[in-house]
Amino acid sequence: MTHHPVPFTQFVLKMHARCDLACDHCYVYEHADTSWRGRPRAVSDDVLKRTAERIAEHASAHRLRTVHVVLHGGEPLLAGPALLRRAAEELRRALPDGCALDLRIHTNGVLLDQEFCELFDELDIKVGLSIDGDRASNDRHRRYADGRSSHAKVLAAVERLRRPEFRHLYAGLLCTVDVENDPVAVYDALVELDPPRIDFLLPHATWDEPPKRPAGMGGTPYADWLRTVYERWTAAGRPVPVRMFDSVHRTLRGQSSLTESLGLDPADLVVIETDGSFEQADSLKTAYDGAPATGFDVFAHSLDEVAAHPGMLERQSGLAGLSAECRSCPVVRSCGGGLYAHRYRTGDGFANPSVFCGDLLRFITTVRDRTAAPVVVPAQPDRAEPVPAGGLTEAQLDELARGYGSAETVHALAAAQLGLTRRLLAAVGSGADSESWELLTSLDQHAPQTLDAVLGHPYVRAWAVRCLQGGPGADLGTLRELAAAAAIRARREFALTVPVRDGAVLLPTVGRVLVGGAGEVRLTGDAGGFTVGEIRIGADSREGGPWQPVRRAALAGAWTVALEDTDPQRDSHQWPAEDRLPEAELLRWAGALQEAWELIRRDLPEYAQGLRAGLSTITPLRPGPDGRDVSAAARQAFGAVGVARPRTAPILALLLVHEFQHVKLGAVLDFHDLYDQSDDRRYYAPWRPDPRPLEALLQGTYAHLAVTEFWGTRVRAYDGLGGEAAETARLQLATWRSHTAEAVETLAGSGALTPLGQRFTDGMRAATAPWLEVPVGARAEAQARAAAAERLARWVAAAPVGP
Repeated sequence: MTHHPVPFTQFVLKMHARCDLACDHCYVYEHADTSWRGRPRAVSDDVLKRTAERIAEHASAHRLRTVHVVLHGGEPLLAGPALLRRAAEELRRALPDGCALDLRIHTNGVLLDQEFCELFDELDIKVGLSIDGDRASNDRHRRYADGRSSHAKVLAAVERLRRPEFRHLYAGLLCTVDVENDPVAVYDALVELDPPRIDFLLPHATWDEPPKRPAGMGGTPYADWLRTVYERWTAAGRPVPVRMFDSVHRTLRGQSSLTESLGLDPADLVVIETDGSFEQADSLKTAYDGAPATGFDVFAHSLDEVAAHPGMLERQSGLAGLSAECRSCPVVRSCGGGLYAHRYRTGDGFANPSVFCGDLLRFITTVRDRTAAPVVVPAQPDRAEPVPAGGLTEAQLDELARGYGSAETVHALAAAQLGLTRRLLAAVGSGADSESWELLTSLDQHAPQTLDAVLGHPYVRAWAVRCLQGGPGADLGTLRELAAAAAIRARREFALTVPVRDGAVLLPTVGRVLVGGAGEVRLTGDAGGFTVGEIRIGADSREGGPWQPVRRAALAGAWTVALEDTDPQRDSHQWPAEDRLPEAELLRWAGALQEAWELIRRDLPEYAQGLRAGLSTITPLRPGPDGRDVSAAARQAFGAVGVARPRTAPILALLLVHEFQHVKLGAVLDFHDLYDQSDDRRYYAPWRPDPRPLEALLQGTYAHLAVTEFWGTRVRAYDGLGGEAAETARLQLATWRSHTAEAVETLAGSGALTPLGQRFTDGMRAATAPWLEVPVGARAEAQARAAAAERLARWVAAAPVGP
């Protein structure tokens, strides 16, 4: 099978080929490969310069937005401050404009002193450290050559990184699993060091040199060890991201892995040795002598040539590159066959399952079974009712069919919509931007409600659908905006490069910062706020200067709704969105909303509770032609409606309940088939001059249930009174109840409804019936009939296709 090479985005640059520790589980010095003996101890200036040029060349050719470089060894700190400085400066000097450098160093920590920390702070180099847990666990393997413990010096290094002035450099801890170490003691010791991330690595082994399996520990000791840690981590509320565990969670949901040892994502990493040789992943050193070699180097070969090396292509071949046994495994998309090096056996190379196959299978299935969402069927004392897809009971569907929807029912709709948005987001962005995904994944683990508040923003789904359809506004920069917004709301420390759109940095559900210009800018956040370029916005900053927060109206009865005038994705309706509202107009909106909401609560209480539960966002629209009242609901933006502020609060109330009907029905149709999707006929809609598809007729009919009830309550309010307002209410009720009832019968007689759709239509008929009995007077009835007859005559004259 032919594979197209995947560009490299991760580079391991060996700064020094020797180490000051003698860890007996080290793959560089203690396994099959011996190439380190013939290499220079330290990288040369020529190798650094040429490496930086090769990476820049590759980044430019493939338009990479970010490259990730890890300074490695041996022990990279042995290279000394001057050489580490040159590496950072050469890499940054060479990279093209628009390509960011994520620079890190991985060290055993014993030499990490104040001078190195100050250097890394100056050069923005994040630091990862290796430590295997408490002292007893760490000293089992990580000792000096003379047997001395390294534990105290590593703890001192961690404490330096935990100081406020260096905390931002602390990237995480790496721990190699040894099943003879106490898993609880190891985990607790690592968590006590307050790391931003923990990596657990299985010890390197092959079928030729299998891992130790002590007697009495059962057949899957590594799964049992990891499961013990996983249970303690989960019971503690997942206090720190753990790359292996997060990767299992992600891959079980169909998302990308965070580590090359799990999942089917193509490998995009290359190693540059101290002599300038390009090599495959270091873990291959455990297979056989010379296993990582490519025969290429930075002086004679481009990275595109390296990417086309057979070994690199094999590690990018996904499911097709696995053994038959792996391809038939139920957890293969999560396991991915395990780490490539761990599959090696003399005679058949890497065409085997991992030597840890049984452990991986048991651990992943344990996580899968414990995290699978249970199906909860609410108690139904009178009759047993199944819960259809989308989380609605039949009773809730019947409630919605009558036009209403309790808070519980609308919350169920919102939960199903959030799940759909998450799946769309995964389809759009999984693997597209690892930095954003890592931040989103971490937030999902540690601040899920905050992340849901951002992903539940109505226009996230609208953007995701545009991306999948390739429409306007389909750029992946929004992924970074979402991650940044969620981190800011969670008051998490982070750093991302975000796009500048029309002179502003946009943070969905948070606001926008006016920075001017275009391109990209660095955005960092912490518990006290965030900084965009040179602009600092405190966590409690009020609007002013460059800062334009999303503004919300707090209404009586515990309803707070956002007036969205910052997010460019809000322009999702057929009418154009209004620009940023001036303060005076904002106050007019707030007053009108308060009046409209009081009317809805008083006269339309069965609509009010669902409206409060599900309508989170109102997008001000520009007035229609000749100042006409306009409103809209976007099919892909659950929770939002667009409205041009009308002249009176009662009309605003009408527009809100009318448009939210479309929002509710759209959410129902995402999970429930109410009609035959193949029906392409056009139908008469009494309120329109043009023939409509069946879904449009259904949508209009459902929206007009609320319109009918609104005017019905107006007629009752004016009972016994004369005047223009009373006459208008009677005419409107006569018109809309007739339109709605007629449309219900058109739907029922279409022959295109599913059984559930017929039941839904019966509910709409029942909701309309009481309003047909309300007296409106002969004059209003006659006017309504005359207008309906004239409209129908025009429609028939146009000779539409359909019944």
